[in-house]
Amino acid sequence: MEPIEIGIAVSAGMLVLVILGMRVAFAAALAGMVGLVWIFWAKFGYDPDRFGKAVTVAVKTAGQVPHSKVSSQALSLIPTFILIGYLAYYAGLTKALFEAAKRWFAWVPGGLAVSTVFATAGFAAVSGASVATSAVFARIAIPEMLKIGYDKRFAAGVVAAGGTLASLIPPSAILVIYAIIVEQDVGKLLLAGFIPGAFSALVYGVLIIGMALTIKGFGPAVSGFTWKERFTALPPALPILFVVATIILFVYNPFGGDAWGTPTEGGAIGAFVVFLMALYQGMRWNELKDALLETAKLSVMIFTIIWGVLIYVRFLGFANLPGAFSDWITSLTMSPMLILICILLAYAVLGMFMDAIGMLLLTLPVVYPAVMALNGGEFVSAADSTFGMSGPMCAIWFGILVVKMAEFCLITPPIGLNCFVVAGVRDDISVQDVFKGVTPFFIADALTIAGLVAFPSIVLWLPSLV
Repeated sequence: MEPIEIGIAVSAGMLVLVILGMRVAFAAALAGMVGLVWIFWAKFGYDPDRFGKAVTVAVKTAGQVPHSKVSSQALSLIPTFILIGYLAYYAGLTKALFEAAKRWFAWVPGGLAVSTVFATAGFAAVSGASVATSAVFARIAIPEMLKIGYDKRFAAGVVAAGGTLASLIPPSAILVIYAIIVEQDVGKLLLAGFIPGAFSALVYGVLIIGMALTIKGFGPAVSGFTWKERFTALPPALPILFVVATIILFVYNPFGGDAWGTPTEGGAIGAFVVFLMALYQGMRWNELKDALLETAKLSVMIFTIIWGVLIYVRFLGFANLPGAFSDWITSLTMSPMLILICILLAYAVLGMFMDAIGMLLLTLPVVYPAVMALNGGEFVSAADSTFGMSGPMCAIWFGILVVKMAEFCLITPPIGLNCFVVAGVRDDISVQDVFKGVTPFFIADALTIAGLVAFPSIVLWLPSLV
C-alpha cells in the first residue's frame, strides 16, 4: 500500500476506536504507533526479518515527539490560565460577578438567565477552562433560577452554554492549543477572541429575552434593585477587569515599543495577582490545595491528549495525508466559502463523538493546510487572497471559527462535556435534562458562526491594531 492509503486506513481505524469509547489520547497514540510501524515496514518491503527494525524506528520516532513539542514554553500558559479560574472562584470573584450582573440585568424578561450568561462571560475573562466555568456557576446560578420558578432543564442549559464562552474569551486554553498546532502568534489569537466572545454572549442574551417574551411564564423578571444597590455591586466585581488588564497590558505595551513580556509571563503574573486577591479574601490552605489539585488534574488531562495526538500527527506527516487533503480541497470546483462552511458543518458532526480539544488536535494538521491553500497560501497578501485577508489573518479568523465550533461540541450530545459537568454538580438534574435545556442555544451558536463568517472584521479588528 502507498503511504497515503495507509494514512487513510489508520485514520479510519482511529475514528472507529473513538466512536467505540476509547479515550482520544490513547486512540491517537495507538493509531500513530501502528501507522508508523506500518509505513516503515512498507519501506522495508514487508520483509518479516525487518519487522523488528520497523518497530524500533517507529518507537524512536514517536518517542521524540512528546518531549520536543510539550516542552514548548507556550504550553505553560494552559495550567496558569486554568489556575487563574480556580483561584478566582476562591477569591469570591464569581459570586461578586453574578451578584453585579443580577442587579443590573435581572429586570429584563428572562433577566436571571441573561445575568448568568453575562456573569459567565465575565468569569471566562479570568478562567481558561469551560469545564471550570460550568462547574462554578452550576453551584451559584442554578439555585437562584430555580428559586424564582425557572424550569430546571433550561436553568442547567443556560449554565452549560454560558460555560462554553471560556473557550473564546481570553485567557483560553483551547486558543493556546490552536496557536501551537498551527504555529501562529498566541497573543494575537487571544486578543482576537474578545469581541467574538462578547458577541456570542450578546446573542445568547437576545435569545433568552426572545424566549421570555414569547413563552408565557418563562423567565420572570426580577425587580426591586435600587440604583444605589446596582452601583455598590460593581466594586467587588472590578478585580476581574484588573486581572484582564494586567495580562493584556503586560503582553501588549500600550505606550509603544516592545512588549513588557510574553503571553506566558503575562499568564503567570495574572495567576499571581488572583492568588493575592484570594489570600486577601481569606482563602484557606484546603481551598488552595483544591485549586492546585483541580488545576493539575485538568492540565494533565489536556497534556495527555496532546502527547497522544502528537504521535498521530507525526504519522500523518510520513503518510503525507495533510498535503493530499489540501490538494484535493483546492481541486474542488465548489466556491471556497461553501467548502469552508462544509468543513465547519463536519466539525459540528464530529463534535458529537469527540471532545473539543481532541477534535482540534486530530483534525487541524489536515484541515488547516487545506484552508490556508484555499485562501491562497500561508504568506499570501490580503489583496491576492480568496477570503480577502492575509495568510496570518486568515489563520486567526479560521482559528476563532473552529474554536467556536469546539464550544458547540461542549454542549452537543452524547459527548457534551459541559452538560456532564453540570449534571455532576447538581444531583437533582440528569444529563438528559441538561441536553434538553441547551437545545435553544444551538440556534444561537449557528447565528454566531454565521455572523463571524459573514463579517470577519468582528474577529480581526482587535488583532489588526497590534
